[in-house]
Amino acid sequence: MIPLYKPFMPETPLVNEILQSGQLAYGKYGRAFEEQLSQYFGTNNVLVTNTFNMAILVALTTLDVKAGDTVIVSPMACLASTQPLLSIGIKVQWADVDPMTGTLSPQSVRSLMHINPKAIIHNHYCGYPGHIDEINSIGNEFNVPVIDDCIEAFGSEYKGKKIGNVGSDVTIFSFNPVRIPNTLDGGAVIFKDSELFEKSKLIRDAGIDRTRFRDDLGEISAKCDITLIGHSATPMEINTYIGTQQMQNVDTLFSTQRENAELWKDYFASDRSVKLIDTKNSNPNFWVFGILADNKIEMIRDIRSKGFYASGVHINNNIYS
Repeated sequence: MIPLYKPFMPETPLVNEILQSGQLAYGKYGRAFEEQLSQYFGTNNVLVTNTFNMAILVALTTLDVKAGDTVIVSPMACLASTQPLLSIGIKVQWADVDPMTGTLSPQSVRSLMHINPKAIIHNHYCGYPGHIDEINSIGNEFNVPVIDDCIEAFGSEYKGKKIGNVGSDVTIFSFNPVRIPNTLDGGAVIFKDSELFEKSKLIRDAGIDRTRFRDDLGEISAKCDITLIGHSATPMEINTYIGTQQMQNVDTLFSTQRENAELWKDYFASDRSVKLIDTKNSNPNFWVFGILADNKIEMIRDIRSKGFYASGVHINNNIYS
């Protein structure tokens, strides 16, 4: 059976050399991967992390979102997107979703702004961009930062621009094995604001300013204060090296996924029991090809019987205690 996800791994001839080099922590490959991502998205403010969980925490900490604060979140998301919020004591306020996109309903988000949220997390469900301009407009109106949760949406485009450079305050990505690109594990954060980006670099590295951390003897300097809450979120060289190799292949991979999506569109064109997810204003990466079916279980079984693995992928996270 053709799987729903098939992790891609490019040629990685330098893995053993890196493993034996004695330089395994964030270094030249980490910086090279960030530079590739900067060129890909057309922005300089890209930060790579060791996990997607850490990408979330670095983003929230940089925005000063703390325990007890309320954040508006979509329930239709990967649990990896929502569980980290609870782990640091953030209060989750679920908003409704637009069934034709699987993403946040602007009307629902607007109706919740009276609760004074500290952030809006806009998940782009299964790689399908949501109502970006509308959600960002609400965030701007109420001075609330919007985080584009692109756990599944690397490479997706909105109004001709790649998500990551569409005007949102912060964008987060996952590089775990079922994503494109995958670095075995990892994540990234993009900040629209350069000052927040500089702050995030310290937060990613336990609040440490490496330019002042050690004295002339190479000892930790007592004169270097740690003034920010931080995380141990820097990536390893093996992971970012794999990332540099992945970036040489992402355009081809997304091209294949989009070609496959066109075939699925043709396949479902005459089926009145199926509605395609709305892609107006967007060019999804088609991490999965999404449909709305009158009978979900029957449709899953039918597609699987034809040799293609089908799944609902996620379940609404608000069902969990």
